[in-house]
Amino acid sequence: MKPLPPLPEDDLRHILNRTENLWRNLAGERLFITGGTGFFGIWLLETLAAANANLNVRVKATVLSRDPGKILEKCPHLTGVCSWLEGDIRDFVFPEGEFSHVIHAATSVDARFNASAPIEALDTIIGGTRRVLDFAARAGTERLLLTSSGAVYGPQPADVLRMPENHLGGPDTTVVNSVYAEGKRVAELQLAIAAEHTGLSAKIARCYCFTGPHLPLNWHFAIGNFMGDALAGRELVVQGDGRPLRSYLHAADLTIWLLTILLNGVSMRPYNLGSEEECSIADLAGRIARASGMPGQVRVLSPEGDGPAPRYVPDTRRARNELGLEQSIQLDESIERTLAWLRKCG
Repeated sequence: MKPLPPLPEDDLRHILNRTENLWRNLAGERLFITGGTGFFGIWLLETLAAANANLNVRVKATVLSRDPGKILEKCPHLTGVCSWLEGDIRDFVFPEGEFSHVIHAATSVDARFNASAPIEALDTIIGGTRRVLDFAARAGTERLLLTSSGAVYGPQPADVLRMPENHLGGPDTTVVNSVYAEGKRVAELQLAIAAEHTGLSAKIARCYCFTGPHLPLNWHFAIGNFMGDALAGRELVVQGDGRPLRSYLHAADLTIWLLTILLNGVSMRPYNLGSEEECSIADLAGRIARASGMPGQVRVLSPEGDGPAPRYVPDTRRARNELGLEQSIQLDESIERTLAWLRKCG
């Protein structure tokens, strides 16, 4: 396996310039991170390394992983950034000592796994969250951040342009593909119970769609598939009619939002985390084709359907108004940055 390059310096500077005070508040603390080898986790770890190197905050992190050797082979520049704990999220051995902050980002967003092993997927989310909360209680944790999902709202109603946090809809519990969404709903409830009974400051980020370096190129994410095809010189094929509307936040902004919610968010007050800059799947393919020098290489498989286009777009006013968060990197720039990094990967 060819090692992947570090994150772009521009992205890391972008994060540190907007989170320096947060890192100062974390100076000398110990963090425990689950999901540290996933898309979110790698961005958090590289930012941690940059904060320690540039701000001298001496933050220590322990990261849970089922296979630490695999991520260090893929990203050798992460060697020495943190301490690794090998184990499964559902039954890992608790590390010794106190940890003031926990970021619980371990979950499978791979639709293929959730469909092929729904019981295991559900148990991983619910049992894993229970294990993390038990650990936090023993480790004296003050603040815990759960990366939840916009999927907890269920399908977005046609008359709701951007989904707010107070929407009380939900996924269909009679279909198996609701496993991920229902698991996240129960995980949030578990946090509510822990916050009430232990006083834990429990933060919830309901995450939407993202792009940036380390984006998977061969999963069910349309944006990653399009980028992979574009870099390989293949035609970008849009499954369906291309009308569904999505929005994508660059991972540098994502990292800023996660850290801000962890440190400054109100306990058990969920915050949508994503972009309000919506675009259709067909338009997204066209933007990536143009950015990669392949204009016109987009094919939509199905004729345009009837009725309102399905939407998956958050309302982020709560995060903007209460926490001062914003989208600083727009979609076209994010696509350019991501493609540039992917080209370095060879």
